[in-house]
Amino acid sequence: MSSTPRPGESYGSYQALIENTLKRIEREDVIRRIWERDATLWKEDEAHRKIISNSLGWLTVARLMLERVDEIEAFAVEVREAGFQHVMLLGMGGSSLCPEVMRRTFGQQENFPQLLVLDTTDPDTISALETIVDLERTLFVVASKSGTTIEPLSFYKYFYDRVRSLKNERAGENFVAITDPGTLMEQMATEAGFRRIFLNPSDIGGRYSALSYFGMVPAGLMGLDVRELLKKAVAMMDACAHAVPIAENPGAQLGAMMGALALEGRDKLTLVLDESLASLGLWIEQLVAESTGKEGKGIVPVAGEPLAAPDVYGDDRVFVYVHLGEPDAETGDNLRALEAAGHPLLQRPLSGTLDLCAEFFVWEFATAIAGALMAINPFDQPNVQESKDNTNKLLDEFKKTGALPEQQTIATEGDMKVYGASQERIDSAQPLAAVIKEHLSRAGSGDYIALLAYIEETEAHNELLQALRTRLRDKLKVATTTGYGPRFLHSTGQLHKGGADNGIFIQLTSQDHTDLAIPGEPYTFSILKEAQALGDFSSLEQRDRRAIRVHLGSDEEAGLKRLLQIVSDEMK
Repeated sequence: MSSTPRPGESYGSYQALIENTLKRIEREDVIRRIWERDATLWKEDEAHRKIISNSLGWLTVARLMLERVDEIEAFAVEVREAGFQHVMLLGMGGSSLCPEVMRRTFGQQENFPQLLVLDTTDPDTISALETIVDLERTLFVVASKSGTTIEPLSFYKYFYDRVRSLKNERAGENFVAITDPGTLMEQMATEAGFRRIFLNPSDIGGRYSALSYFGMVPAGLMGLDVRELLKKAVAMMDACAHAVPIAENPGAQLGAMMGALALEGRDKLTLVLDESLASLGLWIEQLVAESTGKEGKGIVPVAGEPLAAPDVYGDDRVFVYVHLGEPDAETGDNLRALEAAGHPLLQRPLSGTLDLCAEFFVWEFATAIAGALMAINPFDQPNVQESKDNTNKLLDEFKKTGALPEQQTIATEGDMKVYGASQERIDSAQPLAAVIKEHLSRAGSGDYIALLAYIEETEAHNELLQALRTRLRDKLKVATTTGYGPRFLHSTGQLHKGGADNGIFIQLTSQDHTDLAIPGEPYTFSILKEAQALGDFSSLEQRDRRAIRVHLGSDEEAGLKRLLQIVSDEMK
């Protein structure tokens, strides 16, 4: 095996490490063992092996879906001819992120319904979505592997009630379910007379389900060429086969880099994506964070952080550039500067956006390899349930008392408040700006700052969060991540609790501008979202993570601008 980097690879001083890792993958027959579904590649104990053995259906689901393209396309024609103008997917995590990537990447297709994705309990977002659709001409796709996830069940209860008020017993015509066989969702869909129920293979975990019904049915409904997308995925499957020389196996190359460099301390996987592919970062973020963030280890995916000169990056970074065509001049200059500075860089050129499903597969395969190298099980999520349990306890308390518990206020400034920092770690007898400054000062080499935003996702909020994370990175020289809650609970949340103790967390909450009842429940969407935020924060505190909650008040933009000012003016 040559020690000369292949085109698109630049590992600097880590070249020998990557070569030796590829030799290890070859020596330990890792590729063959993955394809033969050998659970002992990851873990030897029976409990883990049972989980792993029932989680490897993603390896071949693209071929299975190719056999079902006619079924998907026929249903898409039925939906179009029925006059539906919108398809609204109701889901979370692995059930919603692939459709969200498809929606953002391809946009609305001519003569097909527009795809919308609801994956937040934020009532302002739900209300805004409802105002842009004609409920009678909207097809709701309820997507949940387990069939018991609280968010899609709540979305379903809300919109089924709204449609039923218009169509009475014919409301089920506007609903489709995607779930595993034998779930509560299948039972509910049958009883409610859903237009269609797609039963997904049960041996596929949520974050590995992009190439199954969970990704392909929404793709078909929005008018994409599902057959061509899947053919590209199957071609990538073949490229990652055991018979392919290890040096030519793209999954092995990517997985070796991810796993080996993470073990060497370069655990901030920084994704550089063409603007047309930017949303792919959301999907990769969930796959990598939830798969590797456990047992005190983890790869921190950094998606959406603007590319900059090498001097703002620490030696914990590794870069992957996924692109169509040649980079623009500024991106090209920055990439060359990163290479010259010794930062590992792998380039993944795509021939077109139809390569998206091939990219899904290669990242899944690479993540499985990285998990084996890191000696973790990339197919479980042991700490995700913890936040769910905390949320359920809080909701039970609300049912009994009519209120959620109050956190202790650490600092106040106008409409803004800071909650939750332990007094022995942060002096609470300070102004709000000083408390935030002190919290951020705890960031050191190898850390990352995570902005956990339980607020409505708007263009203005996106711009302010991007400005804030960029300022934090440039001033503190640490990686930054952002995520909207509760979406990130099904994504990076596992990493935050189960990964290494190298996160500085700032949870952002606000006063909702509207609220919506959840039929059949004593709590509203606003209460549910607040309980999720409190439950998430409780999980971080239980692990003694460095976390504060900043309540932005009723004017989120003003609060975010004040945070940006604090970071700009007081952290010099």
